[in-house]
Amino acid sequence: MGLISSIFLLPLAPVKGVLWLGEVIQDQVEQTLHDPATIRRELEEIDEAAAAGHLSEEEQEAAQQAVLDRMIRPGGGRTPAAGGSENP
Repeated sequence: MGLISSIFLLPLAPVKGVLWLGEVIQDQVEQTLHDPATIRRELEEIDEAAAAGHLSEEEQEAAQQAVLDRMIRPGGGRTPAAGGSENP
C-alpha cells in the first residue's frame, strides 16, 4: 500500500516543497524582524532622521511606537485607535 500511495502522491511533491520553503522563509523573516539588533538599528535610524530634521516629533514617536509594537506583539500590527473598542 505504501508504494501505491507514494506513486499517487508523487505529483504533489513540488507543492509540498514550495510550502516547506515558504515556511522556512517566513521563519527567517520573523527572526530578523524580532532580532534585538535590528530593532535597535531601526530606532537609531529614526533618531538620526529626527535629529537631521527629516521627521517631526510626532512622526518620530509614531515610527518608534511602530517598531516597539512589532517587538512586543508577535504579529506586529497597529494599536487600536483611541476610544475604539477592542475585540478579544
